[in-house]
Amino acid sequence: MAEPITSCDTPPVIHVCLTCRDGGEALHEALLQQATTAGVRVEGVECLAACQRGCTATLSMPGKWSWLLGGLRPELAEDLMVYAKAYEHSRSGTVMPSKRPESLRDIILGRFPGQLSPSGESLQPAAPAQPAASERLS
Repeated sequence: MAEPITSCDTPPVIHVCLTCRDGGEALHEALLQQATTAGVRVEGVECLAACQRGCTATLSMPGKWSWLLGGLRPELAEDLMVYAKAYEHSRSGTVMPSKRPESLRDIILGRFPGQLSPSGESLQPAAPAQPAASERLS
């Protein structure tokens, strides 16, 4: 099994659903305005298939958990950048609700194993410490 990667030259990537009827394109534009100074890459995608949860996006980096986020709005762009930086500095990609901006406490729709390495080898996320019951994922 591959060793977990906990730091990387690749910045966090936020993929934003451009087809979300609740403002996906506006969210994408708001994030792009903040991405350069935050050191986060923002990319638009056609559909994340979570239409019932408003604007959706994913957050990912090699070797860390990837997250599906929902209920997003353009006015949350700055808080999403704060969350992306906390994600980047976390060992496994897990940022507990108490460590996120208040506006992002209930945005998690799901998580997925880490991305593949360039060689195609699976990069498993580092095992996170067990959270207290009050800190479990939403």
